[in-house]
Parts: sequence; structure tokens; C-alpha cells
Amino acid sequence: MTDQYSVAGIVDAALGNAARLLPVNPQAAAQQAHEILKLSSGHLEATLLLARALRMQDKADEAVVVLEPLAAADGASERVFLELGSALIESGEAARALACFETLTQKFPDDARGWMARGHALAILGRQEDSIAAYREAIARQPSLGEAYWSIANLKTARFGAEDVEAMRSALARPELSLEDRLHFDFALARALEDRGEYPQSFVHYARANAVRRKLLPYSAARTHDYVERLKSVFTAEFFAARAGAGTAAADPIFIVGLPRSGSTLVEQMLASHSSIEGTAELPIVPRMTKALSVAHKDAPPERYPETVAALSPDRLRQLGERYLALAKIHRKQDKPFFLDKMPNNFFHAGFIHLILPSAKIIDVRRHPLACGVSCFTHHFAFGQPFLYDLADIGYYYADYADLMAHFDAMLPGRVHRVFYERLIADPEGEIRRLLDYCGLPFEDNCLRFHDTERPVRTASAQQVRQPMFRDGLEHWRVYERWLGPMKAALGPALDDYPSTEAQA
Repeated sequence: MTDQYSVAGIVDAALGNAARLLPVNPQAAAQQAHEILKLSSGHLEATLLLARALRMQDKADEAVVVLEPLAAADGASERVFLELGSALIESGEAARALACFETLTQKFPDDARGWMARGHALAILGRQEDSIAAYREAIARQPSLGEAYWSIANLKTARFGAEDVEAMRSALARPELSLEDRLHFDFALARALEDRGEYPQSFVHYARANAVRRKLLPYSAARTHDYVERLKSVFTAEFFAARAGAGTAAADPIFIVGLPRSGSTLVEQMLASHSSIEGTAELPIVPRMTKALSVAHKDAPPERYPETVAALSPDRLRQLGERYLALAKIHRKQDKPFFLDKMPNNFFHAGFIHLILPSAKIIDVRRHPLACGVSCFTHHFAFGQPFLYDLADIGYYYADYADLMAHFDAMLPGRVHRVFYERLIADPEGEIRRLLDYCGLPFEDNCLRFHDTERPVRTASAQQVRQPMFRDGLEHWRVYERWLGPMKAALGPALDDYPSTEAQA
């Protein structure tokens, strides 16, 4: 009896330590979880923690292997199915994720979050009507679940009725509504009012929603600006020249960078319609690699990226390129020579990408600053973009992005190919031909029929890229122009100069 309790105590203590490690060091948390499972085979919490730690290391396929036995066991909980389905989506297995969530809603029909997860999987697969039906089931079971309303609004092509508007207003009138549900209801109601042309009230709700999220996600524009200046000081023409020939020569990756809501998903869908290019997802590989290059020391100042790149040998740069390819291979499901990595924030790392993958292509998709900024402000991003919840922050961020890309244009002439969203809409064939020339590929008509391409799309534009291009949204930002003073002031020359900064293929 005593031994049993002592083992349980050891397991509980180790589990608590692993949970604390998870956000800062998922690799160490995974090792701790493995040790717990040696002591207590099949321990539910340890297994779930191990799966989360693997996902945070871009090892979703391994997380699936860990979770599948739990899901197959009698009495598997909702949490197991939710975790497994999420891991399947991250590993590019949206159809299997949908099957997992269908099992979840069959076993636990009153679980609102299970229905919402099912709706997410259906949306990724392009089954919009079924997706809306699943979100409606979630709302029926938990009317206070604001995220389900926002999920419908986030489809972009769906519309709310008068009863929905009244339900959202009623929910927002409840003082006990959680902050998380409140901001989702505000975002969803703002979208509904926008669709009805009630722009002043729509903006009020967008501003409220963003203000809530801004408080929950601290952000410093000054820190981002300092980071950009440090990147510019490290990645100079002389720095690149001294490392010519380093990295791995593989030309498989095509990186698409830029700001959210810039049109990058449209470019991704066009390129993924080419017979030689596979579309994957927003792969977190490069940001995690660069983060790992910052080293903390107990009794000395930390070594920070990007300054640490200067100490990397040619062999180490080659190894990092090979490491990227190995991690990306997990997400490649088709036998095609090229694949897409559409992680917008990789614009910060264009210099690092050039060093480790000098033959990879880098495409910068850019949209009018105010159009892009308004689209960001009127969209709720689940995580990872803390600058999007304040008009001035968006403006400063865009200005830093444009400045950094102009720096890379000067340091590596012709290395980055720029696509301006407005020009793409005006002349899709001409722009896609120029883009494919840059990629060294022949033109294919399928790239213009991108909306017919069937593939999972996990971004906010998933439903839009399944429709033909339209010009109606190009100037839509103007309905909110009267409130954009802070964004305009922060943008400065980036607004006046658009679109003068160009990179040539």
C-alpha cells in the first residue's frame, strides 16, 4: 500500500513538473512524460501531455501514434478524441480527423466542443454547409459558446439571420459571459452587422473584441522594431557573401511570406494547383528552428538569434537545411518535386532561409496597407499574431515588415519574388506566369482554375479560395476609413510608397 502511494506521489510530482516545462521546453516535457509512462503505463494525463509536447515540436504524426490506442480503448474520453483529431489535422490528415470527431459526437452527442471541432474539420475539407450544420449543433448544446458563432462568421461566405443577431446581442448582455466567449460574440456580431451595411455599429463591436484580446495578449511594437533592426544589422550583403555556398542545395521548398490577410492563401492555392507543386500548410518549422538558436545561460547574458547565426559553420548551416527538409517531409503526402510552406511570419527569417536553403524560392505576397490592416483588424486569429488587435500596432508592424523586405531586396537582389495582390486580381494569368517563371516551372491552366482544386485548407481564407476570384473586396476597407487614423499615422512612408517597393524575379 505504501509503495503504491509513493509511486502515485512520484507520478503526480513529475506530471506537475512536466506541465510547467511544456510551454518553455516541450522536448524536456516529452522526456518527463516518457519517464512517467515507464512508472505508470497508460497514464491518461501523461499520455495527453506527451501528445501535446510532440505537437509543439512539429511531431504531430508521432502524437497520433501515441493517442490512437487511447481512442481505441473502451471508455475513451472526449479529451482523447479532441486531442487525436487536432493531431491528425496538424499532420495533414483532415479526413481522418473528421472521422475522429464524428466518433466523438456519436459517443458524446451533448459535447458542444466536439461538434465545433467537427465543424472545423468539415470547413478544412471544403464542406461548408455540413460545417455550418455542425456549428449549429454546437450552439444548440451550448448557446453561450461564442466561438461557434465566430466559426460560422469566419467562413466568410456564410450569413447570419435576424434571429442570430438577436441571439448574439442577448448573449453579450449577460454579465456572467466569459471574456473568451464575449470577444468571439463581439467579432461574430461585428461581421453580421458589416454584412448588413451597419458599419458604425460593426466597428464598435470589432473594436471591443480587439480590445479584449489585446489585454489578454501583451504586445510591444517597439520590441518588434528592435528585432527588425537587429535582423538588418546581421544579415548584410557582406554577411551573405562570406557564406556563399553554405546550406543544402535542395530546391524543393517554396516559401510564401507576408502579412496575414494579404492574399497569401490565394497564391498558395494557385501554386498548389500546379502538377509539380504540393500544398502543405503553415509549417512552424523555421520559427522553431530560429527560436532554438537563442541560448540561455545561467550566469551570463543569453545568446540571441539572429546574432547567433554568425557563429554557425557551413556544415552546421547545411545540417539545418537538411533538418528542415526532414521535418517538412512529415507534411508531404504527394510525390511531387516541390512543396509550399506558407507561414506568413517567415518574412522575418528570409535571410536565415537563404543561408540554409539557398535554392529554395521565397515569395512575398503584399496587399495595400489599409486593406490588409482592416482585414486583419476585422478577423479574429486564434493565436500567434498578437500585433493584430490594435490599429496602431498593425500599422507599425506593416511598416517594419515592408522595411525589412526592402532590406533583403537590397542585400540579395532578385532573391525574393513579390506578388502584389491588386495586380494579381487585375491580371491573374500574367502574374501567375511571372510567378511560375520565378519558380522555374511551365505555366498550367489549372493554376487559374484554383477554385476547382480539392485539398485541405486550414487558413481563414479556406472558403474564399474555393471560389473564383472577385474584385469586390479590393476597396471594402474604405467603409472603415474614418476610424483608421492611428493605423495611417503608424504606417508612415509604407502607406505613401505602396506599391513602389518591388522585387524582381
